Amino acid sequence: MESKLVIYNTLTRQKERFEPINAPHVGMYVCGPTVYGDPHLGHARPAITFDLVFRYLKHLGYKVRYVRNITDVGHLEHDADEGEDKIAKKARVEQLEPMEVAQYYTNRYHQAMDALNVLPPSIEPHATGHIIEQQQLVQQILDNGFAYKSNGSIYFDIEAYNKKYQYGILSGRSLENIKDESRELAGVGEKHNQADFALWKKAAPEHIMRWSSPWSDGFPGWHCECTAMGRKYLGETFDIHGGGMDLVFPHHECEIAQATAAMGHPAVKYWMHNNMLTINGQKMGKSYNNFITLEQFFTGNHPLLEKPYTAMTIRFFVLSAHYRGTVDFSNEALQAAEKGLQKLLQGISDLDRVQASAKCDAETEKIVKSLREKCYDAMNDDFATPQVISYLFEACTVVNKLVDHKATICADCLKELSDTMRLFAFDILGLREEKGNSSDAREEAFGKVVDMVLDLRAKAKADKDWATSDKIRDELAAAGFEVKDTKDGVTWRLNK
Repeated sequence: MESKLVIYNTLTRQKERFEPINAPHVGMYVCGPTVYGDPHLGHARPAITFDLVFRYLKHLGYKVRYVRNITDVGHLEHDADEGEDKIAKKARVEQLEPMEVAQYYTNRYHQAMDALNVLPPSIEPHATGHIIEQQQLVQQILDNGFAYKSNGSIYFDIEAYNKKYQYGILSGRSLENIKDESRELAGVGEKHNQADFALWKKAAPEHIMRWSSPWSDGFPGWHCECTAMGRKYLGETFDIHGGGMDLVFPHHECEIAQATAAMGHPAVKYWMHNNMLTINGQKMGKSYNNFITLEQFFTGNHPLLEKPYTAMTIRFFVLSAHYRGTVDFSNEALQAAEKGLQKLLQGISDLDRVQASAKCDAETEKIVKSLREKCYDAMNDDFATPQVISYLFEACTVVNKLVDHKATICADCLKELSDTMRLFAFDILGLREEKGNSSDAREEAFGKVVDMVLDLRAKAKADKDWATSDKIRDELAAAGFEVKDTKDGVTWRLNK
């Protein structure tokens, strides 16, 4: 199948036409969470970004196997090789089994993803469930001469690798630069070179999570899991590997080196990275102690939040910026996203009130007939969601004119407008109406009260009691309601 989709490949630093290795089958691997704490906004962005990619590739007709891992061992507190395992530390502090901690926060992550309307991946492998595959990877790298044993641990030999291949091709760093940065650290310990990274770590006596291996009782290095599980489920070569830009170095750089050292060739064709979410220009994350959990967004229970925000507001906020652009958090930005989402959903809802005419006016016909193609062109240009949203807003303006009888539309164009808006808003962008919570129940009851008041106004008009009729309209307007008298009856909306 011929593809018009163009994506930015971090590896080549340019946009490339998307041509799967074995079309129509597409293999996609995305780095998932380390499950030792509640999911935060920093987790939401890659999840939403690659959910969009997953949705769109499937919409184009590809058969996508989407693998998103769960890191439940090996991610150490200080860096990739030193410090206490993050999950083991949480387990020690809370006096739980490490797998209790991992399962609890995996469940919390899934609940947040459901709220954000992120589709589940095809496969969600856990690092602890693939220890054998990781050991096999380490042994291959040892056998090929690109690793060494030191005090029961196995380290990747970057200098040996760099003599045959090139380390740093993804991040653009040279080995000398990496060495210079590494010299700032105190000593090399077990390593031949401070820039070398752990493939297998011998467990200290107090370390809870450990497995037997030919080298020691220990645990795999953090970088191993994605290489081993990607290869297991997607093959020795696959199409897309994604994650946050903070993973380019060292995690994804090490993945490239591991795969090449083990197999003699790279595993991934296209590397995709979403940019960061920041607060006052600083990356949001647990290590910076400035993160806001998704639950805090949903409840408003955080000093930086002026109010609660719904999951769809968060999703719309993320999609309102291009995935490769930085997004800086502010209440103003979230409130703008809230209003934008409401405008879009209201526009789609108002389509049900539009009456088809015998023909369209010229402007309406022009906009409607070009809408679908413009949205596809934007998506095909490296998933340009802000442009898609701007086109949907233009469509909302058309809908408003149609509702106000300032434009006309034929039945065929009305169906095309409705189908296109729903396709891109719901199926591709993954937005949805949020129903079923207490706020929705209050809004439904609120709407019934407004309808009752408008019925009283209609009775006043029928009785030619113009003063009462106007007073009701003016009081509603003062309270933030827009009331319109049309030939089809009275309509109202709350201007949020």
